Amino acid sequence: MSAAVATGLELDSAITLSQARVGCDMQVRVLSGPGCERLRRMGFCEEIRLMKLSGGRNLLCRVCGTKMAISRELADQVWVTPVE
Repeated sequence: MSAAVATGLELDSAITLSQARVGCDMQVRVLSGPGCERLRRMGFCEEIRLMKLSGGRNLLCRVCGTKMAISRELADQVWVTPVE
């Protein structure tokens, strides 16, 4: 399977971080949008695991043992899938 097809399949089952339920363990699959470089500098990189702790205008997440708040606008650029 090509990398493009695999990425397409991952996106078919992925949701944005803003859509994810609070308390769920998630894995970042794709960063897509104008804030991607800022997100990467903050630690939201592809394949990293995180937990969404709260929703609202700003989302609170735990990434690598650190709590981080990001705007809903940035959370809409983080595509995640649940960790099983």
